[in-house]
Amino acid sequence: MKRRSFLQAGAAAWAAPKRIRTGILGIQHSHLAGKVEAIRAHPGYELVAVCEPDAAVRNRRGNLPALHGLAWLGLEELLGDPTIDLIVFEGEVHDAVPLGRRVIEAGKHLHLEKPPGNRLEPFRELLEAARRRGRLVQLGYIWRFHEGVDRALEAARAGWLGDVFLVRATINSDRDQAQRAVEARYPGGTMFELAGHAIDRVIALLGRPQRVTSWLRHHSRFPDSLNDNTLAVFEYEGALAVVSSAAMMGGALHHRSFEVIGTDGSFLIQPMEPTPTLRIFFRSAQGAYRAGWQELRLAPQPRYAADFRELAEAILLGRPLRYSYDHELLLQETLLRASGELPSA
Repeated sequence: MKRRSFLQAGAAAWAAPKRIRTGILGIQHSHLAGKVEAIRAHPGYELVAVCEPDAAVRNRRGNLPALHGLAWLGLEELLGDPTIDLIVFEGEVHDAVPLGRRVIEAGKHLHLEKPPGNRLEPFRELLEAARRRGRLVQLGYIWRFHEGVDRALEAARAGWLGDVFLVRATINSDRDQAQRAVEARYPGGTMFELAGHAIDRVIALLGRPQRVTSWLRHHSRFPDSLNDNTLAVFEYEGALAVVSSAAMMGGALHHRSFEVIGTDGSFLIQPMEPTPTLRIFFRSAQGAYRAGWQELRLAPQPRYAADFRELAEAILLGRPLRYSYDHELLLQETLLRASGELPSA
């Protein structure tokens, strides 16, 4: 199924009692265009406005096709508009928490791009403010609604894999010099910028690790300080998780994978996108799966569509988000431990 058909089919199956008036805050993140497409495709949203507080960035990126037709507002106008229900933050890491906190204090729901800053306590305070005010906070980690990962976690939770003793994930990318300069601001480097997508799935399955040990290295020939070859090991009672992330990929295709291994079976997902391929093994038949090795290819899964479907149902129908404030805080803590910003244990 093509991307547009998938989005339209999902939209047609969902009848919104009203529309969520939505604004975009910040236009610098690489996920911006895809999220705007997902919001526009869903009948529950009315995307009305955009704000970029940095005039230089607005001059450079304000003509992006994704932003055509939106009203440009100043920050105070955006936050002060009582008709706007939701703000989608797509700015830089250092602005995520301070501007996100202002969104919550303005009484609006928040979709917050990752990672939400490189400190724990300010993010904790943002979540506590949202909890007190009854405002939703959804983080933009891209594997949260990945069908292949969901299948792997479902099998593990059902006991079909036996005792899970290893989770292994790789998330690499190819970064140009400009993006490398942005990521080099943080000691965690590529681990901090990218690996949160994988760490999010690790803690969804295994919870808080007892100890985190990281290797954050600069191994490329780029003359900069970015830690671009990184690895973290998460220790649990009876299990390990290994997450690696590098910014040195050659070519357009990213090397990304997710694997859950147990005493009675395993799931390996690679590639993750655009057509996920699952290699699965079970000692004995489980659910819809037969014994032995098997390979499944899933339909292409457009990013962000499921995230904004979930958020619309939470705002309009009162359904809980899949991941709580507590999960988001634990994820941030674990990411910062892996990135060298917090102690390992």
